[in-house]
Amino acid sequence: MRGVDVSQTSLLINFSTSSLVPEKHPLRPIREMVNRALKELSGEFNRHYSFMGRPSIPPEQLFRALLIQILYSIRSERLLMEQIQYNMLFRWFVGLSVDKPVWDHSVYSKHRDDILKSDVTGQFFTQIRDQAKAANLLSDEHFTVDGTLLEAWASQKSVHPKDQEAPPPGPGRNGWHDFKGEKRSNKTHASVTDPESRLYRKSEGQAAKPSYIGHVLMENRNGLIQDVRVTQADGYAEREAALSMAAAARQSHKAITLGADKGYDCKCFIESLLCLGVLPHVARKNKGSALSEAWARSSGYIVSQRIRKRVEEGFGWMKTIGPMRKLKHRGKEKVGSIFRLTAAAYNLVRMRNLGVAHV
Repeated sequence: MRGVDVSQTSLLINFSTSSLVPEKHPLRPIREMVNRALKELSGEFNRHYSFMGRPSIPPEQLFRALLIQILYSIRSERLLMEQIQYNMLFRWFVGLSVDKPVWDHSVYSKHRDDILKSDVTGQFFTQIRDQAKAANLLSDEHFTVDGTLLEAWASQKSVHPKDQEAPPPGPGRNGWHDFKGEKRSNKTHASVTDPESRLYRKSEGQAAKPSYIGHVLMENRNGLIQDVRVTQADGYAEREAALSMAAAARQSHKAITLGADKGYDCKCFIESLLCLGVLPHVARKNKGSALSEAWARSSGYIVSQRIRKRVEEGFGWMKTIGPMRKLKHRGKEKVGSIFRLTAAAYNLVRMRNLGVAHV
């Protein structure tokens, strides 16, 4: 027989949000690893909060909400609060009960920015990396380095001469400005909204935009991110960051290998790696390469070149699954915090795919 359509707006029921999440849902092992890392950071959280005043949003819930925003590519804080309001999966992951109200988006943004101003995201990334190390997933011999351009949250219209006051904005929300014939460089111009960013372009023929450069050191065994850095954009930043990360990765007297693309094929960079005890497995340029053909024919070099492109998966994941530009942060400090948190989220997904939950 036909059922009766009864609309019931209120219902008294007692249940847990965890009961609504399937046992094999991919967020379950990720939440376990996140909770383990946040528990280790409890003392650090205490140092950032006063013992007086009204209780704030718990930092653990702030971190879980940020991870949800990155993992599910939610474009704004307002939409994130809306999703947590009615999505039981998100409520369970963040740690909010069914009857607990969701925060206002402006309150969430303020408390989140306070967390991002500190180095807690870096420590969170370290905790996730240590869990991978405890599970014997990290290689200590073979690495790959690469850099990616991160667009700053500043438009080209915000770039003005340093020795002149910014002209009044034109009519409308985003006033029109004619840049034709105006030569702009980082020596003479700077962004008004994000002074730390630098005009930079990825290749010839592209427009120079206010940007930063994100650097990643990947271990070659499982493609996990070992180290991350964010620097101001210039032509030497990638090689300088690569040397710094390679020196930090070589913790013993044992030599390590470092794979990279053709942009790192420079004589001074190769010599600096050899001085550090790092074997350069850098892709050779077609002309004027700093590496000999005999070096490129070694078996280790061939393996590193085959694996090194896996680092692009991390960059692609950060720009699609967890797009940083949509999080609307200015300044190298905040961009670096979000970049480290996004790298930690990538490692969490990789570790989950490798079957790691209990370490």
